[in-house]
Amino acid sequence: MWPVGAFLLVLGAPGVLVGAAAGLRGWRLAGLAPLLGYAVGGIFGPLLPLVGLPFNGYSFVAGTLLLTALAAATRRFRQAGVVHDRVWAPRAHAGVVACVLLAAGIGAYAVYSGLGGIDAISQGFDAPFHANGIRYIAESGDSGLFGLGSLHWYDDGLFYPNGYHLPAALVFQLTGATVPAVLNAHTMLSGGLLALSTVTMVRHFGGRAVLAGACALTTVGATMVTYGAWSSPLLPYTLAVALTPLIVVAGHRYLQRPAADTGLVLAAGAVALLAVHSSALFGGLLFVVPLLVWRRRARDLVVLLPVLLGGAVLALPHLLGALQLASSFTYTGWVANTTPSQAVGELLLFSHNSLDPQLLLAGAVVLGLIGFRRLGELRWTAGSAALFGLLYLAVATSDHPLVMAIARPWWDDKFRLVAMAGLAMCVLAGHGIAEVQRVLRDLGGRFAPRVAGALAAVLAFGGFLVLSQGSYLRDNADYVALTWGNTARAPDAAVVVTPHEAAAMLELGKRAKPGEWAMNDWFDGSVWTYAIGGVRTIIAHDERAGRQADTELLTQHFAEYGTSSAVRDAVERRNLHWVLVTAKSGEVNSTKRSPGMAALDGLPFLEVVYRNPDATLYRILRAEAPDETNVVAAPG
Repeated sequence: MWPVGAFLLVLGAPGVLVGAAAGLRGWRLAGLAPLLGYAVGGIFGPLLPLVGLPFNGYSFVAGTLLLTALAAATRRFRQAGVVHDRVWAPRAHAGVVACVLLAAGIGAYAVYSGLGGIDAISQGFDAPFHANGIRYIAESGDSGLFGLGSLHWYDDGLFYPNGYHLPAALVFQLTGATVPAVLNAHTMLSGGLLALSTVTMVRHFGGRAVLAGACALTTVGATMVTYGAWSSPLLPYTLAVALTPLIVVAGHRYLQRPAADTGLVLAAGAVALLAVHSSALFGGLLFVVPLLVWRRRARDLVVLLPVLLGGAVLALPHLLGALQLASSFTYTGWVANTTPSQAVGELLLFSHNSLDPQLLLAGAVVLGLIGFRRLGELRWTAGSAALFGLLYLAVATSDHPLVMAIARPWWDDKFRLVAMAGLAMCVLAGHGIAEVQRVLRDLGGRFAPRVAGALAAVLAFGGFLVLSQGSYLRDNADYVALTWGNTARAPDAAVVVTPHEAAAMLELGKRAKPGEWAMNDWFDGSVWTYAIGGVRTIIAHDERAGRQADTELLTQHFAEYGTSSAVRDAVERRNLHWVLVTAKSGEVNSTKRSPGMAALDGLPFLEVVYRNPDATLYRILRAEAPDETNVVAAPG
């Protein structure tokens, strides 16, 4: 579990330093620290290649110190002005801390028990790309915005934001853990981060401590906010969702007191969101629109202009890269395959992509709406829920060109939009639980006024946890098991990468010399080879759009190596010395073997050096005489 602690260090320490220098204190410092930790990588990562420096622990510390110094410098221009917070009693603070820790524990345990082990390999479509990216940055030091894309689009290059991957690369370097373990540790922290950020938002807007604690418990249980988006898994996006409440806090804090220090925190936070996921900043802006409407102050837009300009300068590499990405691919979106009644039901019952409707959360939302007027300065969150809810309904049920155009920042993906709607709905659900506590407190106040509030909170929170079976811990763990292929917990889980296949990747890593690449095929799990075994492959992501010319040539004609000079030239260009063929079995691997990778046994230019029940590793007998090779057959 060392990677979990390493993430807390890598993100928490820089964030606390920068935040404290910028004047953050208390819950705002604790909550905004992770956002500022990601900001260090997001700001300085793209700049390091421009000055010829690698990304590593030293450059990350240097970036932290530079941003800390800049934050401290902005305090010299701090304008007078005091923002008064709602007073929480010491025991209220302690209670909220306990709720955050409990939520973090629930989220981490749901993920861990669903994984079946910290080294579990995610079976989702996007996971190997992120895993390969972590190893690539750690080994190459390339933190440029086109570095990750070069793994798969090695000739043309492709922009891909790496704010999610940079801290993970440091954790990989610091701990020596496997890449899957690093990926999973990052995922285990998502629930706690979401709880902390939501609590920070409630605290900032003057909410009651009971509301803050309740929101920590509702957010960590809502499947459609995080776990449901892990079916791909959309790991950077769910991280961005967890960070969204923090950009709201930073933005509102700046509007309350426009100054250089508050502006820097907002600009840095915006860059962090953009660096984690390109659509995250759009989501954050849309999430905060109801707040701006609620404030009804035209000057807000004018006051925000300097920060928007400053943030644009800091985020310029990301903005230019995003424009390049938009022009590189034909945007098609996802087919709308949900009926209106089904979409409405899934939204209101928290049942989108979950195993069962989460009726307790839905009922809590109803209670929250009944007591809506007592939500105070957080009433604007209902607008955010409605805005993203309507956008989700439109995307889920319609392929109209206008709908697809509006939803383009989210790739017309209903999973992403319902997560944002669910985030705001969790605040309303938390308010519903807080309203139950208020009623119980008022009733108990007649008999035990000194302890009525605390006892009422224990009853309200305890009731929710009991009725929801630990904030839906078991259901969410089962969902994780499906995504990560944990057949011991979820027998129907699809397995793309088997233990035998992973063993073959490790064997390849032992045999290959530095710089040697391996030939592989689409949709058979072999895209995990670099992350697991450390050997680059011709296919590093199962995304066929924009596939490179050599990839197309080799997957179609590699078997003609002995007779085709074009194939031999491509093998030479890519420094291919190995071929890894892994099993295609079951419905999940129903795609046919590429013509160039079919029936390789017996070809004179290939030598089998390792075989097990699910994988075969060949050495390519190139023009030079091959070294003597020991053939290994794995047991079983």
